Amino acid sequence: MVDAALTRAGATAATARTPLMQSKLFLGLLFMLPAAIFLLVFLSYPLGLGVWLGFTDTRIGRAGVFVGLENYQLLWDDSIFWLSVFNTILYTVVASILKFMLGLWLALLLNEHLPFKAIIRAIVLLPWVVPTVLSAIAFWWIYDAQFSIISWGLMKLGLIDSPINFLGNPNNARATVILTNVWRGIPFVAITLLAGLQTISPSLHEAATLDGATSWQRFRYITLPMLSPLIAVVMTFSVLFTFTDFQLIYVLTRGGPLNATHLMATLSFQRAIPGGQLGEGAAIAVAMVPFLLAAILFSYFGLQRRRWQQGGADA
Repeated sequence: MVDAALTRAGATAATARTPLMQSKLFLGLLFMLPAAIFLLVFLSYPLGLGVWLGFTDTRIGRAGVFVGLENYQLLWDDSIFWLSVFNTILYTVVASILKFMLGLWLALLLNEHLPFKAIIRAIVLLPWVVPTVLSAIAFWWIYDAQFSIISWGLMKLGLIDSPINFLGNPNNARATVILTNVWRGIPFVAITLLAGLQTISPSLHEAATLDGATSWQRFRYITLPMLSPLIAVVMTFSVLFTFTDFQLIYVLTRGGPLNATHLMATLSFQRAIPGGQLGEGAAIAVAMVPFLLAAILFSYFGLQRRRWQQGGADA
């Protein structure tokens, strides 16, 4: 009797577990658990620690005390901080627009029937795969005030009389770091959009051509709408990478001259590590979060238009 009862109980428990293991929701949560733990340990904890430090006066070598919004009040009256905000927005907007326009043009070009297409695509990827510090050092030599190859070439052509001070003039420095970021970011945009272009059925363009559509009309009413969800994702990542850029600026200019190229990321590092003001540096880093959230929301609402491609209404 006892054995029979135990057998029935075991069978009932196994029957109860079977639907649970077959549940897509349960299996999805189970498979996501390792990634969730990883994110919790390596992302959530540093983020939470940074937010806490922003409310303290912690310095290197000295534990801080809670000071509330004092760090943020100091930043509100800090002209260098607001200059870094302006530089970051200018850097992000201009570089992201240029990367998108040039990357889309390059993707359309690579989507055509070109000889040695595979080799060309591999070459296009080189600026993206080269380590940022290595490429920044190369550009540091290219922009050198005395030995710049650009200045040398322009002087040989008779277009200028003296070397251009690329990194010593505030406006020139802003332009050069933007162009360097564009050079590094174009391959990511181009290759990603190229993958999207190759998913568009050629029959759509053939039908439009038979109807008398021009090249611009095919691009405007077929290519661009079909790429719109992918463009939202690509531009979001491009904005995030550009907004949080640190290595390129730190190697080329370290925020100079006269703080003209300081981004929020580089200013946060300068105040926190060399300056020793961990609380103030953390506050600058936390001030970046609203801008990053805005970029993520842009991607979210952009992806809602995906249903258009299945013939349904926009979500």
